[in-house]
Amino acid sequence: MKNTLLKLATGIVLGSALTACVNTAQTSNNAALRSTGDMGVIIERATGQVQIVNHTNKDVLAEIDGLGDLSHASIVYSRDQRYAYVFGRDGGLTKVDILKDKIDNRVIQSGNSIGGAISQDGKLVAVSNYTPGGVKVFNADTLELVATIDATELVGKPKNKDGSSVRSKVVGLVDAPNHRFIFSLFDSHEIWIADFSGHDKGEEMKLTKFTDIGYFPYDALMSPDGRYYIAGLFGEDGMAMLDLWHLDKGVTRILKDYGKGDKKLPVYKMPHLEGWAMAGDYAFMPAVGQHKVLVVNTKTWQQVAEIPAHSQPIFVMAQPDNRQIWVNFAYPDNNTIQVFNTQTFELVKTLTPGPAVLHMEFTPRGEHVWMSVRDSNEVHVYDTQTQELLKTMPSKSPSGIFFTNRAHHIGL
Repeated sequence: MKNTLLKLATGIVLGSALTACVNTAQTSNNAALRSTGDMGVIIERATGQVQIVNHTNKDVLAEIDGLGDLSHASIVYSRDQRYAYVFGRDGGLTKVDILKDKIDNRVIQSGNSIGGAISQDGKLVAVSNYTPGGVKVFNADTLELVATIDATELVGKPKNKDGSSVRSKVVGLVDAPNHRFIFSLFDSHEIWIADFSGHDKGEEMKLTKFTDIGYFPYDALMSPDGRYYIAGLFGEDGMAMLDLWHLDKGVTRILKDYGKGDKKLPVYKMPHLEGWAMAGDYAFMPAVGQHKVLVVNTKTWQQVAEIPAHSQPIFVMAQPDNRQIWVNFAYPDNNTIQVFNTQTFELVKTLTPGPAVLHMEFTPRGEHVWMSVRDSNEVHVYDTQTQELLKTMPSKSPSGIFFTNRAHHIGL
């Protein structure tokens, strides 16, 4: 009887100890867990740093430095939303692990780059370069070079200091369905498609070139469904559009009256086309150098209206529910945001967050919008229904804000 009681007591003690161990292990594991679906990265351009943030709790989780020149930097995400690929202006391509709050890998791949994209399957990362002009494509896991696509040589231009030919700058690089990258060549007036659909089978990349697409394409966007690639033209009015469902039709000109207009106005900053809002049958576009937002029917690609605005628009962005568009503006009027109704085109609200509102980013379902207020070293969070300021967070010269839900959008 005594032995039986002793065994029971020992068993209870061991059981309790084991349970405690398991609980401790679970607590430890839970403490280490972090999901990525409500995270994001903010560029701190002046210091070469990024902040890792959580947009559910509206807080900063970590700050990482050592990313080089981040002026005009942009980001794409891996399919699992764990890694952020940061494209720096100094040609740096940095892979940031947002779960471990550290740089996973970093390469200097050119002298001057302007942005990048990640392939549909998440296996390839492409970077567009000014110097030397072209695109470089990397293995997303290792950042090993997979392909170099040299842009068109500029005949008649003096050679580079190293004796190599000067090549066209590449802009407007986006990903497209079927493992393709599309980009524009600013100096040689072209649009190219790099097709990597056979990459997994060891097949060579296929390159398709469209020439004489219009003078000096300066930026481009992809429609949310991945069908239309549209490049803005700096050298002439109008835009160049490629219908990816009907490549045989080639590049067509649209919105021939769009652009700098008959009256040449000073342009303080070229709009970012990626910020185009497409809501219902309309696209809302920043008018270059003019104080208005253009409304375009996306079935006919004809302008149907224009909305008077505070100043020269830079980003025109739709809330995820498409009910409203939010517009920021070029210097010197860049302390202001305006919100417009997408059905009536009426002004809903004018906000003045502070000096140099550079970028806006909506939470995935659109209840909040974050915006960088660079010159006051702050990021603001607004309620999109009431347009009320919910929170202000410190950030050093913030510019781009990129949430991880971008991982599952075409062309971002």
